[in-house]
Amino acid sequence: METVSCDLCGSSRYSLVYQVPDRLYPSHELFTVVECNECGLGFVNPRPRFDAMARYYPPDYYEKGFVENREQHQKRYARQAKYLREIEERPGHPRLLDVGCANGDFPRFMAARGWKVEGVEISRFASPIRDFPVYSQVFPDIPVDTPAYDAVTAWAVLEHVHHPMAYFRKAAQVLKPGGRFVFLVPNFASLNSRYLMGEDVPRHLFFFRRETVRRYLDEIHFRLEREDNGGHIFSSAPENWLLFFLRAGLLRREFSWRNLPPSRPEFARQRGLQPGLGASVRYGLNYPLRLVERPFWPALALVQALRGTYATCIFVARRL
Repeated sequence: METVSCDLCGSSRYSLVYQVPDRLYPSHELFTVVECNECGLGFVNPRPRFDAMARYYPPDYYEKGFVENREQHQKRYARQAKYLREIEERPGHPRLLDVGCANGDFPRFMAARGWKVEGVEISRFASPIRDFPVYSQVFPDIPVDTPAYDAVTAWAVLEHVHHPMAYFRKAAQVLKPGGRFVFLVPNFASLNSRYLMGEDVPRHLFFFRRETVRRYLDEIHFRLEREDNGGHIFSSAPENWLLFFLRAGLLRREFSWRNLPPSRPEFARQRGLQPGLGASVRYGLNYPLRLVERPFWPALALVQALRGTYATCIFVARRL
């Protein structure tokens, strides 16, 4: 583990937001999420060192993440492509670098639309990609140091890295003038991220707000052209909002990870149950608030999107 200063402003002054264990792969470890007192960036501190992170990404993490419903994901890729439409409409074949390209399906989708594509993927569990170039080192270390790309994308990547500023600076280095940097990150102003402890800690190490993203972009002299806060790429349900409202709002009591119920898969695993209707019924009987709150999720998601406090946010920035 290592204790760090703020990646954005360098301050060593921060405040505790919450503590949470690794809920995906339970262990005895407890991780602390803090907020920088100077700029408001959220981050895990102390955190696992870079060379210790592999233990938090076992093979089945990638198996779950890379197994895709083709029809659903093709629709998602089409939505992602809309953020690059202005560049796509230019003459010629624009160049795209997709950071965190996994199995390469999004770059392939864009290649079919006329783009020249490359990727960055450091996971050794991703399927080998042979139909387009892929860099196997972290993005700031790739052997490209001149403006080569019309667009760089990072879909749910920057929250996983140890030094987001290095990623922003690398994007500035490799993008052509007028090129776009499109990225999706957790919204630290959201109910899910800040209060419901819904982040995938310790795989998620950083949590961003509009103000901190703008400051990152100012550092690399990029202009923010679009902010999309509505769950159009990845949806996220505000799980346990009712429990939080009752405990923290009405009763004015502390709300911590110890108050969170297990997820359905956790519940089934703990009791040796097979997934299915029977396990779901038993889960509902043990945690009735989860059943009561669920019908309100769509309305709450809409309210959050309108207020700019949805769990994830997409930013489109242009290199000047």
